[in-house]
Amino acid sequence: MCRWAAYRGDPLYLEELVSSPAHSLIEQSHCATRAKTATNGDGFGIAWYGDRPEPGRYRDILPAWSDCNLKSLARQIRSPLFLAHVRAATGGGTRRDNCHPFTHGTWSFMHNGQISGFERLRRPMEAMLDDELFNARGGTTDSELMFLLALQFGLREAPIAAMAHMIGVVEDLADSVIGSILLRFTAAFSDGNTLYAIRYATDRKAPTLYASPVNAGYCLVSEPLNDDVDAWAEIPDGSAVTIGKDGIDVADFRPEKRSASKPQRVAIPA
Repeated sequence: MCRWAAYRGDPLYLEELVSSPAHSLIEQSHCATRAKTATNGDGFGIAWYGDRPEPGRYRDILPAWSDCNLKSLARQIRSPLFLAHVRAATGGGTRRDNCHPFTHGTWSFMHNGQISGFERLRRPMEAMLDDELFNARGGTTDSELMFLLALQFGLREAPIAAMAHMIGVVEDLADSVIGSILLRFTAAFSDGNTLYAIRYATDRKAPTLYASPVNAGYCLVSEPLNDDVDAWAEIPDGSAVTIGKDGIDVADFRPEKRSASKPQRVAIPA
C-alpha cells in the first residue's frame, strides 16, 4: 500500500505536509505506522497548481527519503492545492510512468489500494477507453487505468458520480470475469479548484484517510502528520470528501450500481 497527502486552502509551502512535520510524508515513506507495510520506497510524486490551469508535476523512482530534489522543491513551491504520494508497488513495475500523481489536462489523481485480479481485468478495462484516453495511458498500474476510466465516465462534469460509475463498472467486470470482487480505493483527485477524495472498499477494509484544518484550508492524509490526535478526524470507510471554497463536506459513497443512502456529515475539527 501507499501513503499520500493532499491540501486545498490558502497557499502553503509543500514542505508543510511533505517534509517538515514529525510524521511527514517523507517520514511515512520509510516508517509508516498505519499501513500493511512500513516502507513505501517504490517512487514518489507531487502535483501542484499555480498560475496555469494544468498542474505542475515531479515524479521519480527513487525512495522519497533519498531524493534531495524533493525536499528542495517542497521548500520552494507554494500552492493553494497540491497532491503528494509515496509508492509501495502492488502491481506495475518501478518506473516513472507508474508513479503517482497521474495527470490529464487540468486533472490530477493519486490512489492507495488495488484491484484483486487486475491482470485478468486490464484488457477489458482498457477497451472501454476512447482513443484519446487510451493513448494517454503511459504506465501499467490499475490506479492510472481507473483514473482514465473515470474521465471516460464524466469526471469533468460530475466528479464523484463518475468515480461511483467507474467503481461500479469495475466491480461488475470482476464479478463476471473472476467470479469475486475485491477492490480497495482511497484516492484524491482535483481539477485545480476543488479537492476530492474517496475512501471505499468492497470488504470494508479501505486504506486509511484522515482530515484536519490547516492554514485556512484542509489537508487529507493517509496518516496524521503529528501526535495531536484531537486535530485529526478519520474519514469513515464508504465516504466521499469535497473540499472547496466553502469548506469541507463528507458524505456517504457507494458505487453507482448500489442504492445510495442519504448523505451523512462527519464532524471535522474546526
